[in-house]
Amino acid sequence: MPVTEQEIRRLGDYVGATPAPADFDAFWSKRMAEADQVPLDFAVTPSEIPPFHTCEYLDLWFRGMGGAQLYAKYVKPRAARPVPLVLQFHGYPGASRSWLEQSSFAGMGCALLAMDCPGQGGNGQDLGGFAGTTVTGHIVAGLDGPVEEMYYVRLHQNIRILCRIVRELGGIDQSKVFVNGASQGGGLGLACAALNPGLVNRAAILYPFLSDYRLVWELGADLIAYEGLRYYSRWFDPDGTRQDEWFAKLGYIDSKNFAHLVRCPVLFGTGLADEVCPPATQCAVYNNLTCPKRRYLFEGYGHEEIQDFDDLILDFFGREAAEL
Repeated sequence: MPVTEQEIRRLGDYVGATPAPADFDAFWSKRMAEADQVPLDFAVTPSEIPPFHTCEYLDLWFRGMGGAQLYAKYVKPRAARPVPLVLQFHGYPGASRSWLEQSSFAGMGCALLAMDCPGQGGNGQDLGGFAGTTVTGHIVAGLDGPVEEMYYVRLHQNIRILCRIVRELGGIDQSKVFVNGASQGGGLGLACAALNPGLVNRAAILYPFLSDYRLVWELGADLIAYEGLRYYSRWFDPDGTRQDEWFAKLGYIDSKNFAHLVRCPVLFGTGLADEVCPPATQCAVYNNLTCPKRRYLFEGYGHEEIQDFDDLILDFFGREAAEL
């Protein structure tokens, strides 16, 4: 059901239905240190798309955690000097968008890396090894095992490896590395900015998924993207006696809990009629951000393309943006 701007304002102090795990920062510091121990092994090769005189279309393959082979589309403008780079993350479930769509940033003079989330709809390899169900919902993949072996923990580590590769790429202006993502991509982009503060310069985040899981449950919104919560409960905790246990584990991959670690400016968008990622769960993310930030609310828009938000990115990434 759509919410109003007044309701959003009333949620101005809302920071989530459950507190972050007490060791959240230490946990992720250790996970990033593990990812930093993985030797860099990557290759950039021409893609199947012939180059244009304005830009090249490249495949970037790299080895991630456990030796998994991972993939990202790489669009690089032809330029005489280093160019900004956009790290783009896609929605759930799926893969990076077409080469045509990815070319939009090249028109702004930005290179782009669009990583395929492993085991979803693209080329990235997911080696699995999860304890518990994987029949639906990557959010519950590994929920019955150690937290550090959950799907999204491993994915954030793989993104860390990708960020290390970015530092090795020639022709990139390392002072202008941006993040862009919507839905799952918004959650991943936010965590990327949080866990790689020395690299990411600014982040555009639209209706982030992976947010405030217990509120999703309490609102009965555990459908569509969040359906894994409902299946997990029905099959493995039908009487609800283990809820605190599994919501505590999910806290380690909750977007709202990464927010306080973000240091760069954030452009944030919410559709007030979003039924996939309820606006209140997005408020929990936004209200936990302590960095420079600006939020735009889009009345009548659900979990869909919001062209006005896309256009805001032109100034946010494409020019020296004004203070937020």
